[in-house]
Amino acid sequence: MTEQGGWRFSDDRGRASEAGRTPSRVLAYVQAGATLWDLGVRSYGVFGSGHDGAGIDPAKSGELPPDEVAYLGAGAALDADTLLRDAPDLVVAVSYGGGQVYGLDPDTAKHLEEQVPVVVIDVGRSRTLAGTSDRFAELARSLGGGELPGAEEELKAARARLRALAPGGDARVAALSPADLDQAYVARPALWPELAALDELGVGLVDPPAGPGVSWHTAPWAEVAALAPHVLLTDVRVNAAPLESLRAQPHWAALLDAGALVVPWNPEPLCSPHAHARFLSTVADALETVREG
Repeated sequence: MTEQGGWRFSDDRGRASEAGRTPSRVLAYVQAGATLWDLGVRSYGVFGSGHDGAGIDPAKSGELPPDEVAYLGAGAALDADTLLRDAPDLVVAVSYGGGQVYGLDPDTAKHLEEQVPVVVIDVGRSRTLAGTSDRFAELARSLGGGELPGAEEELKAARARLRALAPGGDARVAALSPADLDQAYVARPALWPELAALDELGVGLVDPPAGPGVSWHTAPWAEVAALAPHVLLTDVRVNAAPLESLRAQPHWAALLDAGALVVPWNPEPLCSPHAHARFLSTVADALETVREG
């Protein structure tokens, strides 16, 4: 919130960040920066996590224009000096619970917070996707942003279309992250807010067998093929095995030959109405194709 020319926002750790004026030089974790971009807040720079490389991951960057938004790197390449070099007046980060800043070494996060306000939004399974979207919207409004015109109507229409296509769960949908040519990680839908949102709309998500993995079930490709999915929501982040490499995997090839459709999936979704509507529309397109086939 903004009060008497000042700025204050309480994040999901319960910590209040304050400044004498509304921050205008925002640095953000790429997921947060891309979400805020959809909400009218222009970050000047973004950073990645240990899963990312030297360049920004296009699967995670949404509509961030690469010629306008600097990418400061990820993992070991990030230290407090690198993050502070362009004088941010606010850093927006994410957490998967416990208040730990995702993507940064704890000491780096500590030194960073000693120099500049840091707002942390929890994007983990403790909150629904809609709840996380609401929190980003609150932050965006405090920074002078707002939703894209028509975004809520776009999301409402996408939800209605998907709900109409999905009844009965006729099309089996599996969400996975390819590890290599030997195995894949199959998502447990209830533990992923974006997948849980699909389930609420009636999409027939495949739930893998119980096992040691909390969010993922590690499975050989033969087991993935035995799930007989019609639609494969497939992780296309840079840390996943690229789709081109899977052409040499016989079980993957057999799924595609049987008509399974591949839908690109980013397990670190943008939490804006516009981005969620695009994802729902992509899934709806796939279900429509399965129904017509």
